[in-house]
Amino acid sequence: MSATTQDRYARLAALKPARRRVSQTTDPAAETIAPRGLAPDIPEGAEQLAQILGALPQQTRFGEHLALRRWFSEPVGDAASLAPPESQMDEGALSLLAPDAPDCVLDPQQWLFLDTETTGLAGGTGTYPFLVGLAWWDAGGLEVEQFFMREHSEEHSVLVALAERMAERRVLVTFNGKSFDWPLLETRYRMTRAIKPPVPRAHLDFLHPARNLWRLRLGSVRLAELERHVLGWKRGADVMSELIPQIYFDYLRGGPPEPLVPIFHHNQMDLRGLAALASHVVSLLADPASPGRDALELFGVSRICERRGEAARARGLYERSIASDLPPEADRVARRSLARLAKRAGDFAAARQLWEGMLGNSREGFEAYEQLAIFHERRARDPHRAASLARQALAELRQAHRLGIIAPGAYRQRLAQFQRRLARLERKASPLLPQPPAPEIR
Repeated sequence: MSATTQDRYARLAALKPARRRVSQTTDPAAETIAPRGLAPDIPEGAEQLAQILGALPQQTRFGEHLALRRWFSEPVGDAASLAPPESQMDEGALSLLAPDAPDCVLDPQQWLFLDTETTGLAGGTGTYPFLVGLAWWDAGGLEVEQFFMREHSEEHSVLVALAERMAERRVLVTFNGKSFDWPLLETRYRMTRAIKPPVPRAHLDFLHPARNLWRLRLGSVRLAELERHVLGWKRGADVMSELIPQIYFDYLRGGPPEPLVPIFHHNQMDLRGLAALASHVVSLLADPASPGRDALELFGVSRICERRGEAARARGLYERSIASDLPPEADRVARRSLARLAKRAGDFAAARQLWEGMLGNSREGFEAYEQLAIFHERRARDPHRAASLARQALAELRQAHRLGIIAPGAYRQRLAQFQRRLARLERKASPLLPQPPAPEIR
């Protein structure tokens, strides 16, 4: 058996509920194993962990788990406070963030932030959320509550406590929670066959607007990166996410509890960062054109508006972002999107001007060649000019291919498209060419 396989079996064994040994005779040395589920052994370090954290056991109808509550008031990064952006969220901003959302989304007191720490980063039915972190805005700060499985048999108790909190606040707020945290929790609820999964009225996942707003600038839109570069908050010492499952497994096997403490702090920082990011995003969507906005943030809001069907607002913001001196790659993308919106609105003069400024050997530049050829063929009725543009595009394509700045598949596809277009345009233009004089018959 390989070392990797042995490690996987060891992890499964660590998750298996333990059984307390109880004496069945007067002989202290004679011990048997109690029936499964009657008295699971809590790891020896659990009591010490509770003392270090100041956590207490919490009772539910399914038993106990460890619970910790903390209130944070200090601002995160450049934020003025950790309070919600407004007493009532801006309807325009929330329409971009969550179209067709129920009215409860507009009430920040209904928002419940969620982040989990699990026994695996890939998900699946064998993954357990051993620490469930919750937070909500309260009294000008952020109330954080954490539920911890001291061992596997306490999962039911943790899930019941989570359902109770979700009944109090019906808007779930996560970062990548639609893809990971919430599907995992729903699976765990179903696998209990005893606890009905709670159903949030709405689920806001801030990973998706973050991608539109900051991926071009940052590349990575991990929460810690957004905290550092968008919120201006440096966490300081923090545990690496990929180490968290192993630390929990070591604890279950009887390891010291101290390595778990940074995991609780990590989870608290995730929740604080998420709350601050949510407030920042709502503020940005509500008033993207306020002075001092970053050009790439304007560009990101433009993309969100376009995807939500707010074409007029998207055009205005794209124009502002271009005027704010976008980086070259983002500038080309913004001009392409603005040209598409102008064409869709029937403003062909504006679209033509944008396309003519985009011509080149980029993806957006080749699209501009194609759109200008279509414009001159179909609207200007000038197949000669359209054919000339197709020839220029083919020359740019071949040069890009020689320089290795276009992928082979994209090159072949574009080459075939422009060759077919040029052949058709030359046939279309040939009857319009001056005909040579007929030869004289002698």
